[in-house]
Amino acid sequence: MIPDPNPNIFTVSRLNAEVRMLLENEMGIVWLVGELSNFSAPVSGHWYFSLKDARAQVKCAMFKGNNRRVSFKPLNGNQVLVKARLSLYEPRGDYQLIIESMQPEGDGRLQQMFDELKMKLAGEGLFAQHLKKPLPDNPKRIGVITSKTGAALYDILDVLKRRDPSLPVVIYPTVVQGEEAAFKIAQAIGRANSRNECDILIVGRGGGSLEDLWCFNHEIVARTIAASQIPIVSAVGHEIDVTIADFVADVRAPTPSAAAELVSRDNSHKAQTILSKQQALMSAWRHYDHQQKARINRLQFSLEKQHPRYQLEKQSQKLDDLHSRLQQALVRQLVQSQNQLSRMQQKLNFYSPSKTIERNQYRLKSNKTRLIQAINQQLLSQQYRLSLQAEKLDTVNPLSTLKRGYSITKDENGKLINSTKQLRSGQTIKTTFTDGDIYSVVV
Repeated sequence: MIPDPNPNIFTVSRLNAEVRMLLENEMGIVWLVGELSNFSAPVSGHWYFSLKDARAQVKCAMFKGNNRRVSFKPLNGNQVLVKARLSLYEPRGDYQLIIESMQPEGDGRLQQMFDELKMKLAGEGLFAQHLKKPLPDNPKRIGVITSKTGAALYDILDVLKRRDPSLPVVIYPTVVQGEEAAFKIAQAIGRANSRNECDILIVGRGGGSLEDLWCFNHEIVARTIAASQIPIVSAVGHEIDVTIADFVADVRAPTPSAAAELVSRDNSHKAQTILSKQQALMSAWRHYDHQQKARINRLQFSLEKQHPRYQLEKQSQKLDDLHSRLQQALVRQLVQSQNQLSRMQQKLNFYSPSKTIERNQYRLKSNKTRLIQAINQQLLSQQYRLSLQAEKLDTVNPLSTLKRGYSITKDENGKLINSTKQLRSGQTIKTTFTDGDIYSVVV
């Protein structure tokens, strides 16, 4: 019987899928600043690149549905701020970021800080409509917190003078631009509350760039406005300018002049009341709109993970990856084929008939030379051995003995006589010399 497979044993595919779901569900959206590198834009329209700093880097993919909204041309080396969600490219097991938006670092960082503080304070309830203090119907004194030399102050005073010249105005001068502006504005609001001499405070300045208005996006200003016991009208910039101070204040006026009209009374008191209600309604609507947008974003993010486009994006990225790998494989195969062709050409050249004949002729010539050398060596060796044998033979040759003055004596039977005891009287003997024989008779 085969046991059930252990559910704790993962396949590679299952592991990568689980890690991808973990990253996408747990981490959610992140903001990231870094330097672009290895930027690639294949024919599919998607962008692939890396974001890096001095010590690390991460791979990124930005699909064409999102990169169409990028207002500048990304280049390697650009410092950018991106909004992204964490994911995992399952086929390779690569951890990556799916980029949803991209901005140059400067403007993007300010916008990111704005969005983060807005979300933080909204989460704490500082924008809640029930915390908004109503403006008094008949204010006895108006406080203005702005620059004493700015155009905003003169616009406010002109409107108040025209609408209600008898309404006292207390000016709390402060800087409204620069590094210290946020702290100075918070100090002025605190000072107005401690003196408690005004019924309404107008806090603001004239229009400017996002950097110029940035002091009204600081947390210290937002929290000071929220803590104020005196109702505050935010009057920062032009109608299109929106700051964190506008969300926290009890009422937002589109301009400093509009703030002055809002807090003063004239014959059009009913219109003022309507405007006040309208501002309160708009503030409530903005708060509700903010909540609904956040809810929609959450639902959209959840929906996107199940949307066919999300799967198509993953498949498209996989297709780009396979296309790149196919190109690399084709290049490798071409190089291998060229190398193999070169080796076969070399081998063919080596085994060609002309080369074979050439090698055999060379081998024959070499063998002939070696054979002649071996024969000569063998002949010399045999000659030397023959010479040695001849010398040995000559040593024992009787003729050589005879040449040295010796002779050989034999009886009539040819038997060698080497002693006188072998002789008898009347016996015929033969004596051999080097130049002939003589016969003798023993007496």
